[in-house]
Amino acid sequence: MKMTKIVPFAMTALLLGSAMGVPTASASEGEAVVTNAENNEQQVQPVFIKVTGEIQNVDVRENATYYTVVEGDQTNMVVVDKDSFVFDNTGKEAKLQKGDKVSAYSYAKKPMLMIYPPQYNPEMVIVETEEMGSVEVDFFNKNLVDTDNYLKLNVGEDTKIESASGKELKASDLAEQHLVVFYTIATMSIPAQTPPSKVIVLDNIEKEEPVEVDPVPTPEPAPSDSAIQEIIQNDFYEVEGTKMVPLRLVVEELGFKVEVTPKGAIISKGAVSYTITRGQKEYGYNKAIRQFDVAPALLENGKTYVSVKFVEELMK
Repeated sequence: MKMTKIVPFAMTALLLGSAMGVPTASASEGEAVVTNAENNEQQVQPVFIKVTGEIQNVDVRENATYYTVVEGDQTNMVVVDKDSFVFDNTGKEAKLQKGDKVSAYSYAKKPMLMIYPPQYNPEMVIVETEEMGSVEVDFFNKNLVDTDNYLKLNVGEDTKIESASGKELKASDLAEQHLVVFYTIATMSIPAQTPPSKVIVLDNIEKEEPVEVDPVPTPEPAPSDSAIQEIIQNDFYEVEGTKMVPLRLVVEELGFKVEVTPKGAIISKGAVSYTITRGQKEYGYNKAIRQFDVAPALLENGKTYVSVKFVEELMK
């Protein structure tokens, strides 16, 4: 059986539709919970993003065909290549054409692409016909129930089972898989139960294994930061309510070159240069003029002190 599969895709429409709050997901496949960061609400994250509408434009390119799908004021781009799965709602293989009403199902955990109109490369495209037939694309658990507790499968001898990879599968292989389910009748129970006419296993989707992540340790201060904090704690003066610390000791620890001048110093590192004058609040920063709260001063023999705020600026 020839099947059509789709190029790597992006969840742009989902992002655009939830721009007011970025959701974060947790838990395993089929049990994912989304927490809305804005209002802390929780909801089930869909396993597949469904895009519906009518094909209004067809753009055939070298490696894929781009279908413009419109529903109301929403426009999406569905990208289909030679590997895309395309069926009608009864389970028959189909070809897409302008005017078709379609439903495209894209795996929600694929990488995101920010583009407009939103562009999807779905695992499955269903052409909706007037013939009787329903389709459910979802993850089904070990009891063959989907993630919304909407549909339970009662697979019988008449159920045709296929796989995206072409493997031969049996009913026992359907548990905990991503499935495309074709059916015509279902009970009125919760979940509804159906004897599907056909099931396709999307075993080409890479399953994410749970990963245990060690807590991120609090980073230790860089050696220079520790040394500077020690200098600040052990060698300082209070002048007009401002803590003053030794200029040369600190800036050399930060990797600056110090050039002593008759009334102060010029410190530099790379393209950055400061010109400091004792007793003067103004100091040069490259070609600009800035100002200290308290003027640098020779508070000990041979040691010029500057405000700790200046040191904090150098450390940024």
